[in-house]
Amino acid sequence: MSEPKAVPTPRERKHERTSPALFYRQVVAELRKVVWPTQQQLSTYFVVVLVFVLVMMAITSLLDLGFGRLFFAIFGGRDNS
Repeated sequence: MSEPKAVPTPRERKHERTSPALFYRQVVAELRKVVWPTQQQLSTYFVVVLVFVLVMMAITSLLDLGFGRLFFAIFGGRDNS
């Protein structure tokens, strides 16, 4: 005699649809669990992200400029004189 399986296989699971009202209640319940940042934390995060993006833009621009000049020097591009 075989023992019943502890975990049903995907084929054995029944997919019951939830009603829109139940879904909405579950979404609201989950959002109440969220820890929202304070105004000061939000401002700090904004400044940190802004500085990071600006630094990355500067690094990318400098690399692009440097590689562009390097390739023009190697493969003979326009003469800037």
